[in-house]
Amino acid sequence: MHYDIRLSLHYAYDAWAGGGRHQVRVLPPTIPGVQRVVAASLSFAPTPTERSDFTDFFGTNVTAIVCRDAHDTLDVKMSARVMVARPQIGLDVSPTVSRLKEEVAGVLTLAPDSPQHFLAASDHAGIDAAITAYAAVSLGEPSVRALARDLCGRIHRDFVYDGEATTVATHASDAFALKRGVCQDFSHVMIAGLRGLGIPAGYVSGFLRTIPPPGKERLEGADAMHAWVKVWCGLECGWIEFDPTNDMLASNDHITVGYGRDYSDVAPIVGVLKTTGGQEAEQKVDVVPVG
Repeated sequence: MHYDIRLSLHYAYDAWAGGGRHQVRVLPPTIPGVQRVVAASLSFAPTPTERSDFTDFFGTNVTAIVCRDAHDTLDVKMSARVMVARPQIGLDVSPTVSRLKEEVAGVLTLAPDSPQHFLAASDHAGIDAAITAYAAVSLGEPSVRALARDLCGRIHRDFVYDGEATTVATHASDAFALKRGVCQDFSHVMIAGLRGLGIPAGYVSGFLRTIPPPGKERLEGADAMHAWVKVWCGLECGWIEFDPTNDMLASNDHITVGYGRDYSDVAPIVGVLKTTGGQEAEQKVDVVPVG
């Protein structure tokens, strides 16, 4: 599948701001065997005083900007054409949970995709006894992949999608107590549950093509950034991605922006600036299939 993706982030400040320093993670990368970026661009208004582009430890594209001059708005615009062709998921040859722990112990590399980075608690996905107990209900499944798939489906059934219930600062334990939230929350709960069982799990940030109801036109700006989960399913299977918000494996409709331990590693924009008062933020995303 080929997609044209357009992202707009708009920030309006109550007072003039200056000395802004931000890191932006919105540009999709080329991932061999998963997706290829045909073309991409990222622009800012006002034009930053300084700009540098680099790749972080987990392979996510990062643009660092400095805005020294006074400004009362900040606009970030990204456009990209991306081809997605995920490999077919074959037979389940993943190990049992007990065998997986032996395989994890045998992985001695600290490369970015090493399962060792995705076992411990992280800021948004701490190890929580209640979440671990919830995930343990899936231990009756015969393999790690089957367990992850069962947990993915249970979160989808047991939690209510509610865009007003949580914020980007909400932790997995809080979302679990509410049994509601958005894709970020569902992903954090799944990650925390799997890590509590000793299964490496990470956070995937990206875009998801949405399909309007029959007879309805697709609305411009109706899409949003999405999140799902990657699970290390052993030496033979490697990383497999699950979407608990939609109860499915990641498909060719999922376009990856970055990987991390949780949202804090791949937030679209983070930074500091000098100002007073508050701010308003607006996000618009269009994911349009082409060709």
